[in-house]
Amino acid sequence: MQLGILVTRAALMDASWTTVHIAVAALLRRHAVRFIEPHDLEVDDRGRLVARAFGFDPPAATPERIVRALRKRDAPRHYVRVDQLDVLLLRTAPFDAGVAAFATMAQAAGVDVVNDPAAMLRVHHKAWLATLPDVPTPATIVTQSMAQAELFYDKHRKPVVIKPSRGSGGRGVHLVKRRDPVGFDQAFRAARALGGHVVVQTYLPDAEHGEKRLVWMDGEVLGGYLRTRAPGDFRHNLKQGGLAVPTQITPGELSTVARLTPHLQRAGLRLAGLDLIGDQVVEVNAVNPGGSFHADRLHGTDVSGRMVERLLGPSAPRPLTEHTPWPPPEP
Repeated sequence: MQLGILVTRAALMDASWTTVHIAVAALLRRHAVRFIEPHDLEVDDRGRLVARAFGFDPPAATPERIVRALRKRDAPRHYVRVDQLDVLLLRTAPFDAGVAAFATMAQAAGVDVVNDPAAMLRVHHKAWLATLPDVPTPATIVTQSMAQAELFYDKHRKPVVIKPSRGSGGRGVHLVKRRDPVGFDQAFRAARALGGHVVVQTYLPDAEHGEKRLVWMDGEVLGGYLRTRAPGDFRHNLKQGGLAVPTQITPGELSTVARLTPHLQRAGLRLAGLDLIGDQVVEVNAVNPGGSFHADRLHGTDVSGRMVERLLGPSAPRPLTEHTPWPPPEP
């Protein structure tokens, strides 16, 4: 079968990324993998959605080999009809109008697009999680109003975490202690300067023990790991020096996920990275959910393989479709 993976920029790939390990798992199961960048999507003169893609075919390849070929841009190039892909996996944000348009066209052509771009748009904004009263989350306000944020801060009389409503990697995230109006003002303005609304959440003391990333797909937790802080930092992000360590997924965490799952499914999501502190959800990552590499590395599991089997099916793959090398021959 044919797995297309839409990535922001192939040259930025890293061997630890979930995207790469999904590709490796697909190749191990004798599926073809095509990496596509947004600028390589187009509609040809017959009205067909096509793409120039970096191609990898079985037998299996290592993550390092795939990354090296993508970074050097010397992986074989193929001319791909997008409607002949079995699955198009979106590993880039659909907020660019072109990406959203092409992903929607692929859906209309019968391609299984994961995640659904409309679902990603619904869930990606951190305000979405704050609208779910039956899901355990820290007290939260999402606003651009400094006055409303200050009222929230004064009401709860607790330390708060302030962060942009869109973003990842810990960028623009601040911890403000109780009774620190100057620090609150500075943190709020810094988060707002990154654009859009600001999320203010009460700080959870369980954060001292770390934050769990759970890989969720089709209503089930496939695996996860614990992220601990770097010395002197309150954030758990690996990009900020946090460490990935083994963990056990508790009954309380599974109960929280069970309450969140119907909301994710109603939104149209199939794949997400869920961040939990204690038994409370602090973030839902729908655009580029990671976690399979560390979950597999630390626990000896095969989360990436299970993801591929859910995407492409556990049955034996059909014969590979021939793809035309790029550029295509003249008619």
